[in-house]
Amino acid sequence: MMTDRGRPSSAAGGLARHIPVLLSEVLSTLRPEDGDVVIDGTFGAGGYARAILEAAECRLIAIDRDAEALASAQDLAEAFPGRFQAVLGRYSEMEALAAAAGVTAVDGVTLDLGVSSMQLDRPERGFSFAKDGPLDMRMGGEGPTAADLVNDLEEAELADIIYIFGEERRSRAIAKAIVKRRAAAPITRTGELADIVAGVLGRKRDDAKHPATRTFQALRLCVNAELEELAGGLSAAERLLRPGGRLVVVTFHSLEDRIVKRFLASRSAAPQKGSRYLPDSEAKEFLPSFQLLNRRPLEPTTEEIRTNPRARSARLRAARRTGAPAHKPDFAGLGVPRVRRQRGT
Repeated sequence: MMTDRGRPSSAAGGLARHIPVLLSEVLSTLRPEDGDVVIDGTFGAGGYARAILEAAECRLIAIDRDAEALASAQDLAEAFPGRFQAVLGRYSEMEALAAAAGVTAVDGVTLDLGVSSMQLDRPERGFSFAKDGPLDMRMGGEGPTAADLVNDLEEAELADIIYIFGEERRSRAIAKAIVKRRAAAPITRTGELADIVAGVLGRKRDDAKHPATRTFQALRLCVNAELEELAGGLSAAERLLRPGGRLVVVTFHSLEDRIVKRFLASRSAAPQKGSRYLPDSEAKEFLPSFQLLNRRPLEPTTEEIRTNPRARSARLRAARRTGAPAHKPDFAGLGVPRVRRQRGT
């Protein structure tokens, strides 16, 4: 579930250089050219952005919902004057954000999904069980926290979230243990929640994955509505990319990868049989809005995984925009999970 949008290297001064997961594969697939306009929808530590700007005399608009991530973007603006612009916001809003920058069509969109190393490595952000911190997990700092969900949701709702977004088979037992513990006092720390989950699942000494991994993933995805954001962002990119433009997406777990795979499949070929979403009559008139660039996802090499273990689950999918009109968004058809939410969450 963990991504590593940037691994620091030994650059001196200013914004540290970063080597994101699948960097060479992203560049070779995106193929930025002089004069292009590219959107980096998940700026993070700026690793992709810097590499793209160095690869061609293009213009890049970087988007991130985390104000702390964009705080370091000034160095890139100074290094690439007139070619780099950082914008606070969600990548699902890239059309409006690009329009505000005077851009109505782009040549490339890249998305590096999940949580960044900067967020994981700061205990006060509450994303990781590795170091104790407040149970927050909000990327943008707005809305309910993970602690709100853990302490306020009914047991069945909490179990659904852990099962659907974390693919955790023992979600009901974990939710039951959480509800029992919070009856004594609110659960407010990442370490406390990790201990509760470990108490239910147990942990072997040689197990590399912490037993709370799936539960933390589930809460993070739900708190930040990440899968809805992904589906909205893919559709926004479809509308914004000009013919020949390229969409490159790096995912880190199966829920993300399935949505990207289904989106690109549904845009590159009509279903063989009609469905409730696309009847036979419409399927016959289907015009593909994307052409797949890789039918199987690109994966990190053994060497990359060795030097950066967080890359082990990365998958890259990409496609080239055709001249056909964009299709209507279809969250249900993409399999975006939906769970019941308590009022106020």
